[in-house]
Amino acid sequence: MQSEKRLSTEIDANVPTAARMYDYYLGGKDNYAADRAACEELDKVVPSTRRLALNNRRFLQRVVRTLSEEYGIRQYLDHGSGLPTQDNVHQVAQRIDPTAHVVYVDNDPMVLVHGRALLEQDERTSVIHADMRDTDLIFDHPDTKRLIDFSEPVCVLFNSVFHCIPDSDTDGPLAVARRVRERLAPGSFMVMCQLVSEDAEVRDFVTDFMDQATQGHWGRVREPKDVTTYFEDLEILEPGLVEVSTWRPDTEVAPRQLSHEWIEFGGVGRLPLAR
Repeated sequence: MQSEKRLSTEIDANVPTAARMYDYYLGGKDNYAADRAACEELDKVVPSTRRLALNNRRFLQRVVRTLSEEYGIRQYLDHGSGLPTQDNVHQVAQRIDPTAHVVYVDNDPMVLVHGRALLEQDERTSVIHADMRDTDLIFDHPDTKRLIDFSEPVCVLFNSVFHCIPDSDTDGPLAVARRVRERLAPGSFMVMCQLVSEDAEVRDFVTDFMDQATQGHWGRVREPKDVTTYFEDLEILEPGLVEVSTWRPDTEVAPRQLSHEWIEFGGVGRLPLAR
């Protein structure tokens, strides 16, 4: 967004945030009554949301493991990372290679507090308090420069976050994806997915509900065709852009998203090795 707006460092327990609601759905403890109440209201219309959140987290873990094991990626920049849970990006990557570097980015002050407390003994991992749209701030941040070498391939994650920002020619998901892609080395990866629905009523309800609940910190539930535009100029890894529980599942009996009033849709794209 290349915005100079200062992010608040105050935690408001009375206004739900997407990060704390996600934490609640994952069974975490870093959430408040307002977050839980918002989840309960959301569940009345889209009851599959908890399963969706769990499946999305598993997708993230599979992606990091795949890119670490099969493609040798050792650098990760995670936009809108949310609150720490078990098997975070750095834990998955560092199990494969303890030297892997990870930078988390989130605008929720609670993420900053908990993340820094968790990572204070880990010199290869850092948390930045920033808006995911502020590409210049993120890429030029001292911690990013210390941990990430952008002359080498890196994985940039926008996992289940683009629905949190509205459409805009300069700050919408497509603009952000383009801006980030221009700063990556050939062979880098971009992981992008967001909440989508083919049902216009579901899209409108969730968009309006979350916008009101979070006091404007929301974008919109989109359609699958919108997500495909984020992957322009990228080579999409198999199995393509899909509902994320079907992206390279660990087993044939792995949990699937059974209810489809809305789904998490996306995949993994790679910048061509030669430009």
